[in-house]
Amino acid sequence: MKHVYVGMGTDIIHHGHIHIIETARALGEVTVGLLSDEAVGRYSRVPFLSYEERRTILENIKGVARVIPQPTLDYTENLRTLKPDFVVHGDDWKTGPQRQVREQVIRVLAEWGGELVEPPYTEGISSTGLRDALREIGTTPDIRLRMLRRLLAARPLVRVLEAHNGLSGLIVEETRIETDTERREFDAIWVSSLTDSTAKGKPDTEYVDRTSRMQTINDILDVTTKPIILDGDTGGPAEHFALQVRQLERLGVSAVIIEDKTGAKRNSLFGTDMTQTLEDPAVFAAKITAGKKAQVTPHFMIIARLESLIADQGMEDALMRADAYVAAGADALMIHSRRKDPSEVLAFMRHYRERAVQVPVVAVPSAYPHITEEALIEAGFSLVIYANHLLRSAFPAMKSTAETILRHGRAAEAEAACMPIRDILTILPPDHA
Repeated sequence: MKHVYVGMGTDIIHHGHIHIIETARALGEVTVGLLSDEAVGRYSRVPFLSYEERRTILENIKGVARVIPQPTLDYTENLRTLKPDFVVHGDDWKTGPQRQVREQVIRVLAEWGGELVEPPYTEGISSTGLRDALREIGTTPDIRLRMLRRLLAARPLVRVLEAHNGLSGLIVEETRIETDTERREFDAIWVSSLTDSTAKGKPDTEYVDRTSRMQTINDILDVTTKPIILDGDTGGPAEHFALQVRQLERLGVSAVIIEDKTGAKRNSLFGTDMTQTLEDPAVFAAKITAGKKAQVTPHFMIIARLESLIADQGMEDALMRADAYVAAGADALMIHSRRKDPSEVLAFMRHYRERAVQVPVVAVPSAYPHITEEALIEAGFSLVIYANHLLRSAFPAMKSTAETILRHGRAAEAEAACMPIRDILTILPPDHA
């Protein structure tokens, strides 16, 4: 019997996939190479279902003899191991991010005379379209809660953008671009204390209470499916923080970041121009431990934000605190700096990577925006937060429009800077239009 290889990554099986499997089955015994989350994420969104869940579905489809892992988008390793007579894939990969993968498959098959079979793309149906439909329906707190850890395992760098209301949440949810080699989008949503307060016209001094902040989270939850990371400021007293962790888990929030400062809140980017008092590391570590004990699931993440460099306490203090917080149960660290270049955080990472016990590290390059994502990956960062850019870009645009109307005494000149009302209506979910 001939051997047939089919690479698949989808978590939403539709009749187009069944057609591919039936075509392969007619040619011989079918092995499905199931793409990992990381591989799928190179050309599409990370699947809603886990690898094991997707494997179970495929193993129970008629005509599939076996399912094996394909850890990368590149088929080469599996093909050279199996040397199949045929590879079957829909012809939709002739263009777009998978085009180069297709060309490599053809080159590898030629080594032993294998053949690529490409059934026509099934019109009117696509996994992307179905995922968009699911996004309109929504997601469950459990699926959303688990997704951040899956992204950290799948992505070399998890890309996060700030949102401060439902509309900006929609922008993070839906904005994507496609290059010759990959599809790029934001993986998660950052709910910032600074931008949440500013959008409400309030100072960033923890003046906006927790109830109001939870309303912002709910507004974003209503119109998005991506994981949410909350800026939790200091977390408050340990017993209050433990209750907050339970509340965030119930909502489906994936993580909270708390900073190791105490006293009246002052934004970190003020640096030592304003008093920045660090919390005793033992007290802050106890708060982390209290939060970890309170959480119900293993999926929620508590991320400890290191403020040593902000307060000019030096590298040794930052590394000492990092060790203490990881030992207390922190799932990740965030290293913050107000310098205009990344040298300080890169130096921290060089020292940190020598530690015996490590967790993922978050970068927030608000003060040093020239650093590239590639450089962050090379340094060892696992997650980057673009912490305030949607609000900062919206304010000057709105102010300019207001000034234009005043200058001309009418709205006509401002129209060029405004999106059409019809587009505003269509960007909203159907129930909100």
